[in-house]
Amino acid sequence: MIPLHSHPSGRHFLQIPGPTNVPDRVLRAIDNVTIDHRGPEFGELGKAVLAGMKKVFKTDANVVIYPASGTGAWEAALVNTLSPGDKVLMAETGHFATLWKKMAERLGLQVEFQEGDWRHGADPEQIGARLAADTQHQIKAVCVVHNETATGVTSNVAAVRQAIDAAGHPALLMVDTISSLGSVDYRHDEWGVDVTVAGSQKGLMLPPGLAFNAFSAKALAASETAALPRSYWDWKEMLAINPRGYFPYTPATNLLYGLHEALDMLFAEGLENVFARHQRHGEATRRAVRTWGLEVLCLKPDEYSPALTAVLMPEGHSADALRKTILTNFDMSLGQGLSKLSDKVFRIGHLGDFNDLTLCGTLSGVEMGLQKAGVPHNKGGVQAALDYLAQTSQAHPG
Repeated sequence: MIPLHSHPSGRHFLQIPGPTNVPDRVLRAIDNVTIDHRGPEFGELGKAVLAGMKKVFKTDANVVIYPASGTGAWEAALVNTLSPGDKVLMAETGHFATLWKKMAERLGLQVEFQEGDWRHGADPEQIGARLAADTQHQIKAVCVVHNETATGVTSNVAAVRQAIDAAGHPALLMVDTISSLGSVDYRHDEWGVDVTVAGSQKGLMLPPGLAFNAFSAKALAASETAALPRSYWDWKEMLAINPRGYFPYTPATNLLYGLHEALDMLFAEGLENVFARHQRHGEATRRAVRTWGLEVLCLKPDEYSPALTAVLMPEGHSADALRKTILTNFDMSLGQGLSKLSDKVFRIGHLGDFNDLTLCGTLSGVEMGLQKAGVPHNKGGVQAALDYLAQTSQAHPG
């Protein structure tokens, strides 16, 4: 057990892009007594959170909730809609797109992976051209990560759907929103998505442990003939009992209490206000980064992530050494570079339960860390962010 005296005073700044800080209100809700998951009180809770998640996905379609991580949501999307040997088109936008591709291959799917440089989102034109060339309609699904957590790059899901339609192709569109749902504007129905996957530990402000699928009527029809093995992930089992607020197996009861509270918080603020807040904090962070003379990994302004910013280190300097310096001296955790970005970038999470003062503390920790670690930079990044925040602040509704 870690001795208590090893913890410095004040709260730890958890500024990785997920799991994010869990609000006290949500922690208190999770701390409720566990109730009978077959009883009437739980049935009302189940119906409430399922209805609430439809609002967050912006869908009238089916939504299911699993006791799982986002990885489980990936698998559920694939096994409910596809058969062994089916061809899937995926876009290489970063580490998590690569992991989804590896999972698909392990499940016996043929994956065509459109190469990317990890600094851009999925290319709708490239996707559309490939589908137009697939005159036999061998490609059964297109899989895209909406917000790539490893890179801070978002993909234009609406444009991908337009490219699929322009090619006249029947492929399903599957989208990973694990680090965007509840932080970045997302519209399952309007954008014509067939399966959306999500997890609890980022914009939804919960601990890890809940996974979500939202799926269209077209995806549900595909599940009738899909032949990949499925049991735990079977949508049909869920849909048979979800309308009464229950689940086919033991759900994560206390996490659902937390989800109910988190949904109340999101709806009280208003989803559009939540998205605007994240956009504003992303812009303030990038202004700080540029003032420091550092480079944002994402290259296209219209693909900047509102949820996190990945920052490239100057040549010859270690991102992990900087992160260690900041953790040791200022008790703040930043996201590490993953796989091919290992030790080359650090990631600043600015999503979930987050406000102006949280961002000011975060950026102050980074600027002090840059100085203490001897990383070449210009001073004034925090001030640039402060100026922007002050200029764009709005009074809280009383």
